[in-house]
Amino acid sequence: MTISMPAERIVILTGAGLSAESGLGTFRDKDGLWTRYDLNEVATPEGFARNPALVHEFYNARRTNCLEAQPNPAHEALARLQRAWPERVTLITQNVDDLLERAGALEVIHMHGELTRALCAACGHRWDAPRQMDPQAPCPACGRAATRPDIVWFGEYPYHMEAIDTALRAADLFVAIGTSGNVYPAAGFVQEAATSGARTLELNLEPSATASLFDAARFGPASQIVPHWVAELLE
Repeated sequence: MTISMPAERIVILTGAGLSAESGLGTFRDKDGLWTRYDLNEVATPEGFARNPALVHEFYNARRTNCLEAQPNPAHEALARLQRAWPERVTLITQNVDDLLERAGALEVIHMHGELTRALCAACGHRWDAPRQMDPQAPCPACGRAATRPDIVWFGEYPYHMEAIDTALRAADLFVAIGTSGNVYPAAGFVQEAATSGARTLELNLEPSATASLFDAARFGPASQIVPHWVAELLE
């Protein structure tokens, strides 16, 4: 089955597979940055409370990796679609990089936070993060040494869920790109969109855990299949 009808309102969810070809590893990379750290120690509030220096070390490395990466053709194609499509294209990402924005995308919904932002664990103030963060650095608002990456850790609630739910209910077409289908609540977005009447499409390197829930699918590297799909839509 293929998606051939023009869609008015498109909602796109992107995961790690979108940025993998830009050199940003996924959780499952055998020799990636993730394999050198215990996620319970660097990606949970409890780990931060135990050893904030270790957490900052991990995210400083991720931030450097992100800043040195470049958008790939998949990011550029999605930014082009958002600019050229006559109706709204909502971009939701599970990624914490800024490659969609650097490709020209606007109003990207970062449900898991952003590497380029900092958060005060004491007062909730947010600001642009420096390249290297320090656990002793004071919050610009309250002065306390409680700065952390503005990242949604395991056990924390994703950001912008109200806006995401609104977009999913209004979607005519829901597309998931480069997602594993293993992480909730994002893994449930396809069902939410379909229940509201949207057609659904998966673009992925290989079938996700929720592949059977989509109306149609295309498989291959994101830098190849995403530009091809966007070109078809815009033609």
